[in-house]
Amino acid sequence: MQEYVESIRKQVLEQMDLGSELSDEQVLEFIDEAIVSGQREHCSLNQRMLAREQVFSSLRGLDILQELIDEPQVTEIMVNGYKNIFYEKNGSLHKWNGQFSSKEKLEDTIQSIVAAGNRMVNEAEPIVDTRLRDGSRVNIVLSPIALDGSVITIRKFPEKAMTMDELLKLESLSEEICIFLRRLVVAGYNLFISGGTGSGKTTFLNALSGYIPSDERVITIEDSAELQLSGIDNLVRLETRNSGLDSVSEISIRQLIRTALRMRPDRIIVGECRGAEALDMLQAMNTGHDGSLSTGHANSCRDMIARLETMVLMGMDLPVAAIRSQIASGIDVLIHLGRLRDRSRKLLDIMEVDRVENGEVILQPLYRYKEDGQQDGKITGHWETLGTLHHKEKLLAAGLEVSENRLS
Repeated sequence: MQEYVESIRKQVLEQMDLGSELSDEQVLEFIDEAIVSGQREHCSLNQRMLAREQVFSSLRGLDILQELIDEPQVTEIMVNGYKNIFYEKNGSLHKWNGQFSSKEKLEDTIQSIVAAGNRMVNEAEPIVDTRLRDGSRVNIVLSPIALDGSVITIRKFPEKAMTMDELLKLESLSEEICIFLRRLVVAGYNLFISGGTGSGKTTFLNALSGYIPSDERVITIEDSAELQLSGIDNLVRLETRNSGLDSVSEISIRQLIRTALRMRPDRIIVGECRGAEALDMLQAMNTGHDGSLSTGHANSCRDMIARLETMVLMGMDLPVAAIRSQIASGIDVLIHLGRLRDRSRKLLDIMEVDRVENGEVILQPLYRYKEDGQQDGKITGHWETLGTLHHKEKLLAAGLEVSENRLS
């Protein structure tokens, strides 16, 4: 079967004018003609249809990976060399029975991915982050840096961004917390979302953005564009760029944040802070851009404070006391997400960044998820209310009053 597919593919490539722009329909016509002219008596209709799909995927899709890309339930795809492919479905990892026909086929697919994302990867720059046309995030590490063959990791995102109501149905948070967060976003509190890999930070950031008033000007800044903001007409989306051939210079997140400050934003959303750009993000939050949002990797809210300190020091040698003062005055509320043993994603903590006291950032716990037990393999629990918001100035300025953390 593989030989049959390769023969059809070769015939199509010989017939196609590779220098012209062809639509998907035109490519399929070439494939159909090749299948008819190269028809074999022992090939069934199902085999011919399978060959049609595989040849089209190799020319216009992601070759053997296209089947996994098209499967809505698959959330992550991991390629470890051309023979070993794994995928995540419903929170569990599985090994796939498909594989690339050769190392060369894997390398061709990699170059197709990076070219579509206007990126470049080669021996000189063997690591790249990019995205697919549908917005899925892609990380690539080439051989021989990856010792057992080139590695592709694809994080898929739903075609339609998940809303807070949908997260509520999934029991990722409570209705009371939904109301509380909506009021914080509308009032312009600066929120920072933390969590580990796969905890749902980007999904949660998308959902929170649904509460942003539609008449505001919002600028998003990302390494690879993943956010799917809807309902905002005055939206500007910025994406970083790697340095490349023809004297193409690098455009970093730090540069984009500084540029965004000159673009009259009401809010700035940074997809993820990983390094020195944390300083620029804090400065933006401290210069009147209320309601800004960002995310970062951390194990807890308190750990996120320590990581932010480290990231700021990557960009500038500042006294720790000055950094902590910037954090306390810039970020209003920390939200921590996690993934539990049953693979479910939950909001685990909400803490208010209260003040700096004796050189330490003081966090005020507001909500915390507490496990009650386990039933039918699923963890059960509830959210405890641990405190009330101390700093209510923005709520009052927006004409919103609160009684404890609930609607008044």
